[in-house]
Amino acid sequence: MDLEKKNYINSVNLNIDTDFPYLVLDVIGQNSYPRNPGFQVMHWHEDLQFIYVLDGIIEVRTLDHSIRVQAGEAIFINKNVVHFVGEIKNCHYNSFLFPPYFLAFYAGSPAKDFVDSIIMNDRLPFVHFTPAIGWQKEITTLLRQLVQIEKEKTNFYVYEVLVKLSSLWLVMRKNIILPQEQKESVVHLRMQKILRYMEEHFSEDITLSDLSASANISKSECSRCFKISMDTTPYKYLTEYRLSKAAQLLAKTNEPVGNIAAAVGFHQMSHFGKCFKEKTGYSPKAYRESLYCQKKDRNYQ
Repeated sequence: MDLEKKNYINSVNLNIDTDFPYLVLDVIGQNSYPRNPGFQVMHWHEDLQFIYVLDGIIEVRTLDHSIRVQAGEAIFINKNVVHFVGEIKNCHYNSFLFPPYFLAFYAGSPAKDFVDSIIMNDRLPFVHFTPAIGWQKEITTLLRQLVQIEKEKTNFYVYEVLVKLSSLWLVMRKNIILPQEQKESVVHLRMQKILRYMEEHFSEDITLSDLSASANISKSECSRCFKISMDTTPYKYLTEYRLSKAAQLLAKTNEPVGNIAAAVGFHQMSHFGKCFKEKTGYSPKAYRESLYCQKKDRNYQ
């Protein structure tokens, strides 16, 4: 898994540097608040993730699976799983991200075994919950309560969140059956090679021929693999990848915008600015300033 995830965008928790790295995204249609680099692009993160759909339908894609989640349903996405969440119809959902250590209670706790049995299992990328099934209804109810806690934050907010997350995990761990080992698909293996090449050369001029050659397949097969696993084209994914890398550099460095554009493979500043604004809603400069303001607000709180 460590080798595989290296080839994809790491969407870092925006609250990672705080004393409570719990992040809730409120997503309506094509907009997420707060914005984060992994939104609407194939990515992974070290956090655990629960999504509760308030309205409409979303699609969750991994490299090997695609599943639709509709209003009233929920999904758990495991740590380090490469995935994409997209809108199918008028979607509104809340995404809850948090580190696994939230669930272990204390260092050396035997409860950690009940966490590791899931997060260390590469064969369990996600779990889909529907309220039509008894124990899964408990999960969706708890997630609705987390939605409400977010709306009406009290002085006990942190403790209320931790209690609900632990309850979620207990219900899930009691009821799921860990899957048997499965062989990786041919498409999955090809995509690992292609995306590893992209990770190593994204700052260079990359052609479809380069990508297909990295997996020893034809250009048409390369395009087919992207369509099957990501529902996009190689060019669109490469552009999204470069923009996400740019967003990370804007957040973590003081490099001039022009240097960052060149470092991620954009030769024209105007094209970079246009694509970045389409992706994030901000110009590169405004994006960096918005992150600075968010950080100041969190420190002030």
